[in-house]
Amino acid sequence: MSTAMLTQDDAQTPAAPAAPKMPLRPAPRVRRTRLLASTRVQSMLLLVALLGAWEGAVRLFKVPVHLVPPVSDIAVALWRGLATSPMAKDGFWYHGGVTVAEILLGFLIGSGVGLAIGIVVSQMPKLEALLEPYVAALQSVPKVAIAPIIVVWLGFGIGSKVMIICLLTFFPVLVTSIAGFKAVDADRIDLLRSLSATRWQIFRKAKFPSALPYIFAGLNMAAAFSVVGAVVGEFVGAQAGLGVLILQMEAQADTGGSFAVCVVLSVIGIVMTDVLRRVQRRVLHWRPTDTSQRTVSV
Repeated sequence: MSTAMLTQDDAQTPAAPAAPKMPLRPAPRVRRTRLLASTRVQSMLLLVALLGAWEGAVRLFKVPVHLVPPVSDIAVALWRGLATSPMAKDGFWYHGGVTVAEILLGFLIGSGVGLAIGIVVSQMPKLEALLEPYVAALQSVPKVAIAPIIVVWLGFGIGSKVMIICLLTFFPVLVTSIAGFKAVDADRIDLLRSLSATRWQIFRKAKFPSALPYIFAGLNMAAAFSVVGAVVGEFVGAQAGLGVLILQMEAQADTGGSFAVCVVLSVIGIVMTDVLRRVQRRVLHWRPTDTSQRTVSV
């Protein structure tokens, strides 16, 4: 009797709550492996390896400093240039601000005009056939050759540099935008026409979205050309800018400083390209980043 009562009491006793499961944390070795598998980390490691090889080769083979400076000298010159006051005429901030202003103005004006003319030309086939030989002729003219003439016309101020950048950024956006407007699927246009769509609706719903990848490709090329155009214009004749700073350092045989200015120009180009890539991701959010991931449903 007592045994049965004990068994019944045990059955009515609630079971003890189970111990909460601790979240499994990846092992340090697994996390380290994932970190090393990142493309950005691999890129940084490659940069460190290349800079180390540069420094070691210059020290080992005793290369003259005025020919190829070691990385340490470039780092010191970069630190000195960035540690100055923003308004100091011998620092990177003042000259860099002038160059960035020239780049942004020339890029926006040149690419904007190129895109506008590309839109107009794409809507008028006869106008495209009329302007095509002139566009090809002007595009083949080396802009570096006419840069001194532009400086003579517009002076040593910011206007001549903006004009040179506009000439360099205009043609990539113009050519790629026209190619993009031509690449639209004809079936989509026929479908819109069958629905009595207007010319503007066809352009807005079919042509412009299809041309956006081409337009961004032209903008990426124009961003790189804009940095080159600013430096070329400052080499020809300017009162301030990173190109002027390079000429001054080369006159003083400061090769490390010249390389440091080139590093600043590279950072400007990287930032512009990264901003364009982020804008492209937001605008083309409907487009898959990897075409191999597309699936076709039957």
